[in-house]
Amino acid sequence: MGRSIAIGDIHGGLKALIQLLEKIKITPDDELIFLGDYVDGWSDSANVVSYLIEFAKQNTCIFIRGNHDDLTHRWLESDELNEKWLEHGGQSSIDAYRSFSSEEIKAHIQFFKQMVNYYVDKKNRLFVHAGFTNQHGPEQEYHDTGFYWDRTLWEMALSLDKNIKPDDMNYPKRLRLFDEIFIGHTPVTRINEDVPVKRANIWNVDTGAAFMGKLSAIDVNSKEIWQSEPVFKLYPDEEGRN
Repeated sequence: MGRSIAIGDIHGGLKALIQLLEKIKITPDDELIFLGDYVDGWSDSANVVSYLIEFAKQNTCIFIRGNHDDLTHRWLESDELNEKWLEHGGQSSIDAYRSFSSEEIKAHIQFFKQMVNYYVDKKNRLFVHAGFTNQHGPEQEYHDTGFYWDRTLWEMALSLDKNIKPDDMNYPKRLRLFDEIFIGHTPVTRINEDVPVKRANIWNVDTGAAFMGKLSAIDVNSKEIWQSEPVFKLYPDEEGRN
């Protein structure tokens, strides 16, 4: 039986991704769950997608959709430009795709289309980029955008008393639905952490690779953690996301 490994937000840091996978020492039996935001940040955004397309041919992978992936997909498919996207890393993806052929871009569009909004494994663990809002579960969510934009799930977990138990009457209903939840989207560097952080039953695996942090992965069973170098050190001539 292989490992199940969740990987945080990559944001175009291909060098960090390769370094991280080498540390993990992937085997054919492992399942890799990528938590989204493959693009927008460092200069290798498009190259990350190319790498993952090939990587998935030899490995068991689940690709969760992130908000930056959705925005890049929209631009690739219909030239839709979002000003906020351009301000927060979108320009790096536009620049990265300048040298790509139309056939390569078609393959990338297909990759984006095949992403899933969330994944629930056999042990009732949820993997989602950002969160969900419906108290009856993600399958009852009204709008897909919540899966890759909503921060309230993580904000709620941060606000809870650290001693509260799931059987407490005040324990949030959303958190009772799953044994564990693995997310990205909101860098833990915002709370001065540099490794994946657990609050309540939520593990946040985004360790700020888009900025000054590292790219991280976690074995969802053993909780072993692997990290790359700080990604900005691998791209010394770049600034990353603003």
